Amino acid sequence: MQVIDIHPPLAPKYRPQEPIVLALGFFDGVHRGHQAVIRQARVAADAAKCPLAVMTFDIHPAVIYQKVPADTIKYLSPRQRKVELMAELGVDCLYFVHFTPEFARQAPQTFVDDYLVGLNAQVVVAGFDYTYGKKAIANMQTLPQYARGRFDIITVPEHVEDGTKISSTRIRDALDQGDVDTANALLGYAYRTTGIVVHGEARGRTLGFPTANIDTPNSQRLPGIGIYTVKMKVRGQWYPAMASVGRNVTFGAGRAVTLEINLFDFDADIYDEPVVVEWRHYLRGEIKFADAAGLITQLEHDRAASKAFLEARP
Repeated sequence: MQVIDIHPPLAPKYRPQEPIVLALGFFDGVHRGHQAVIRQARVAADAAKCPLAVMTFDIHPAVIYQKVPADTIKYLSPRQRKVELMAELGVDCLYFVHFTPEFARQAPQTFVDDYLVGLNAQVVVAGFDYTYGKKAIANMQTLPQYARGRFDIITVPEHVEDGTKISSTRIRDALDQGDVDTANALLGYAYRTTGIVVHGEARGRTLGFPTANIDTPNSQRLPGIGIYTVKMKVRGQWYPAMASVGRNVTFGAGRAVTLEINLFDFDADIYDEPVVVEWRHYLRGEIKFADAAGLITQLEHDRAASKAFLEARP
């Protein structure tokens, strides 16, 4: 898959020589609703015998429209994860348009002329709620008047789960509450984060549960405080594990939130190693124990429950 950054305005060199099918969306998380858009676009591209391209943005539009500080936004799928997911869905070319104030100010007709026609789109595919400017005038219902017959349009209807639309907001809320099971059901895959193994307090080793402390990039969204069944990839191999997102309240108040992973049947020095954490199941909330013995007993239960879960769902 080709990945192309577009710094507005669109340079002629980025215009494909052949027509393309172009899917539109921000696609944070590339969840099941997004996947439906991409798959419909893939079908259209195969029928037209032309490449499938996706246009997304380098930052969340809220950074410009709502002036949300860029370093405070936590994504379900930061750039590299979005690239991976798009490649898995069979996308041929992924455009990251840099969402500048100038780009945000353009009129809907200009966007259609410069970016949809400009990218030689033969078919444009987007979700029913996609907008490209002010919602009242730049929506999928008004797109045909801006298209002026220059490309076909496919509008993908909403996807629902339990009677409610599948959305990135709904998935973020589930993760914030620690409900990775629901988040995964809406995503259509197990949620992942990345990080680097760093030095911690080494208390886990004295308890018989050594942990890898993970420094997660600020742009990624960690699940809420709690104990989880996870898998962790290090040095190219996946290992069963359990994770703690919390403040280690048993050992004092006012502590920072950390991510610690206890890998099962693993004993190696992996400091400074990059890792991937796959979040599989919520076990329980964080508990303040009276002493270390109580914590050890609970961790033994957590480990047994995690092993049972992963064995049942490999």
